[in-house]
Amino acid sequence: MAHKLVIVESPTKATKIGGYLGAGYVVESSIGHIRDLPNNAADTPAKIKDKPWGRLAVDVDNGFEPYYVVPRDKKSHITKLKQLLKDADELYLATDEDREGEAIAWHLLDELKPKVPVKRMVFHEITKPAILAAAENPRDIDMDLVEAQEARRILDRLYGYEVSPVLWRKVMSGLSAGRVQSVATRLVVDREWERMAFRSASYWDLEATFDAGAAGGDSGPRMFPARLHTVDGARVASGRDFGTDGLLKDPAGRAESRPVHLDRPRAESLAAALSDTTYDVRSVESKPYRRSPYAPFRTTTLQQEAGRKLGMSAQVTMSVAQRLYENGFITYMRTDSTTLSGAAVNAAREQVRELYGSEYLPDAPRTYASKVKNAQEAHEAIRPAGDSFRTPAQTGLTGDQFRLYELIWMRTVASQMKDATGQSVSVRIGGTAATGEDVVFAAGGRVITFHGFLKAYVEGTDDAAAARDDQETRLPALQEGDAVTAASVTPSGHETKPPSRYTEATLIKELEEREIGRPSTYASIIGTIVNRGYVYKKGTALVPAWLAFSVVRLLVEHFPRQISYEFTARMEDVLDDIAAGRRDRVTELAEFYFGSGDVEGLKSLVEGLGDIDAKGLATFPIGSPEDGISLRVGKYGPYLEGPGDDGAPAGKRANVPDDLPPDELTLEKAKELLANPAGEERSLGRHPESGLEVVAKNGRFGPYVTEVLPEDAPKSAKARTGSLFKSMSLDTVTLEQAVQLLSLPRVVGVATDGEEITAQNGRYGPYLKKGSDSRSLAAEDQIFDITLDEALAIYAQPKARGRGASTAPLKELGNDPVSGQPIVVKAGRFGEYVTDGEYNATLRKDDSVESITLERAAELLEERRAKGPAKKTSPKKTAAKKTAAKKTAKKAPVKKAASKKS
Repeated sequence: MAHKLVIVESPTKATKIGGYLGAGYVVESSIGHIRDLPNNAADTPAKIKDKPWGRLAVDVDNGFEPYYVVPRDKKSHITKLKQLLKDADELYLATDEDREGEAIAWHLLDELKPKVPVKRMVFHEITKPAILAAAENPRDIDMDLVEAQEARRILDRLYGYEVSPVLWRKVMSGLSAGRVQSVATRLVVDREWERMAFRSASYWDLEATFDAGAAGGDSGPRMFPARLHTVDGARVASGRDFGTDGLLKDPAGRAESRPVHLDRPRAESLAAALSDTTYDVRSVESKPYRRSPYAPFRTTTLQQEAGRKLGMSAQVTMSVAQRLYENGFITYMRTDSTTLSGAAVNAAREQVRELYGSEYLPDAPRTYASKVKNAQEAHEAIRPAGDSFRTPAQTGLTGDQFRLYELIWMRTVASQMKDATGQSVSVRIGGTAATGEDVVFAAGGRVITFHGFLKAYVEGTDDAAAARDDQETRLPALQEGDAVTAASVTPSGHETKPPSRYTEATLIKELEEREIGRPSTYASIIGTIVNRGYVYKKGTALVPAWLAFSVVRLLVEHFPRQISYEFTARMEDVLDDIAAGRRDRVTELAEFYFGSGDVEGLKSLVEGLGDIDAKGLATFPIGSPEDGISLRVGKYGPYLEGPGDDGAPAGKRANVPDDLPPDELTLEKAKELLANPAGEERSLGRHPESGLEVVAKNGRFGPYVTEVLPEDAPKSAKARTGSLFKSMSLDTVTLEQAVQLLSLPRVVGVATDGEEITAQNGRYGPYLKKGSDSRSLAAEDQIFDITLDEALAIYAQPKARGRGASTAPLKELGNDPVSGQPIVVKAGRFGEYVTDGEYNATLRKDDSVESITLERAAELLEERRAKGPAKKTSPKKTAAKKTAAKKTAKKAPVKKAASKKS
């Protein structure tokens, strides 16, 4: 029976949309992309393998024609779609309305070659009215969007396939370069260089607590804080007055504008000289405070806020948002737009009226203009789906989906509320010190008289010291000339801090402000640079590995244009112009690859690289040249080279811990590592039984002891080894202790079921083992002391979820921001871990039970959740070319060449 075939991207959407369209429609998913450029030699069509451009799968000499392939695991699905199409009288391509979705629609059309009418069906939310309206109002495929997406794909292929081999030859095999990922890595590396060059400055001021007494009246607090502002008319220096070199900046203009730099002795003497001073209010300045609502979410602002408030990574945020969209709870989540439809505005205003009252509703709806340059596609902002909004409680959602929906809902409703208003007050309080110096203290306050939208939503901040928009500081009702007294005047010392490392939220913000990449790609970019080992997380901060320093150095020195921030941003403008039909895809690709005029293309850059000093790229001096210490990036990780005891250059080597941030590798730290390098042996004597020499060494996983096998030992022979207990050290471990460690595992006895019980020491601490059942021991000494009865008693206890007997929490931290459940620290088989009752996350090297915070624990759990069930990657695309003239066709696009299949 004839039907209309609708193809969407995901099975979840297919089920949902199929229920809305009803009889007469068959809805099937493409399961993501159906074809792409071949990923390896095995997928490359035989007819192009011997071509000069066969490795690229892009014919760079003939209009940059791509050769697509259908992955092997997608061929059966293509057959299924073709079978469904045979019985269809119309084909609806209902992929997402962005460049990627438009390209998927074109690939489906080009691969399926339908002989029935074809319609492009688009929607921004998966609700019944939106789906029915989309089916009634189809359009044609927008070939300009397809051209732009294909241009991006080919750009990325050319960059990756030409530059990555240079990294393999000159830095390390297996590395990858990416047009945007490499620039994102450079941002993180450049920030670390700034931290390494930073020199801290010390400065002091005075903190005072004043008593307003009767002058303050009854309308505010009597006691209030203030900070020293000026001394004899000169402003007291604060952190912003110092440069990164630790020196006071030289202010432009008159010399008298230079701030006064207080050191500790002067601050303490000034505080003593103010002990008997009387003060009066020199000025009171009051200004109206007004704060307007934040715009509704777009992709990047949602990723940032979910990171700040919910502890979600960008990838987790987008994954959860995708599920919310596909199940009809929110509108499309990849958008640059802050616009709301008329129906959405009305829905938000109605909820404001119902939940907060008419006094919180502005007279006219609020509109928001997107500040994003060349905002892509005509999407709405991210908002709750439908013409009327469900409150979070009405959705039935739980866990991450509930929290992200609640965040989106609050932000959308707040965007249609009145401004917050109040008063900001600035007070100056002066007095004269016993030494004759005139001092002025400053106090500031803010009172919100009408909270407006802040009742519904307050945006987070990346700076922990920054005041929230709803934060109030009340001051007494002071008047100029009022007398006040100082309850205390205390010297306060400060140090300037280096620029903060990027977090996921701040890196996304930086990429967007520099107009690098697209919001929809930021999550995958960050995931890529972390997974490739260029960047790792320390808390929430993104720290560059030394490997990234070598990679960025090579790119900056030999591919300066391709790695520049400005060029990468300009390429986004080029792609936007292609999408708008203002530029030609082939012309832009030719300039990028072959160059034009004075601009050198990527091809000639790669071919004309000449000699590259690989050792120089991998070498970073530590300290001055006289110190003779350098860090080298090697095949097995970073290591230090320094002068030997005899003064010979590079006479000593030491591995650098994987988790030591580059800015913490100071000259002192380098000398410490060289003094006790991994691999250096200390002989303890000969084993009393085997007669082999026993040595103590420092290894990748810590100090250990081992036997030295003779040179003629068979290859199958393995030396016994044993990790040192935490109570032992390389310098003091004895031969007797080493012999004990080498004797492990120790047989404790045989259980009643005939299974042998052994006590042993592992990477994560001491434990018992009986068959495949392991139980943690409380202390390392138990390995040698525990009796069979004690071991049997441990095994008699219930084992919680395969992790050993349940133990009392070591520490309680508070409620998880994602699950809402209490987080506790526990001791387990693999060491201490945090848990919210649903997920467990082992503490890392830098973490300890004493120092772990709620925020750090929440981050560890969020990372654990993100690993959840592996999400299948969408297969890539089939062997074919397209024609240069790709403007639309109503039933099928204009073909590119007669020979499409490879």
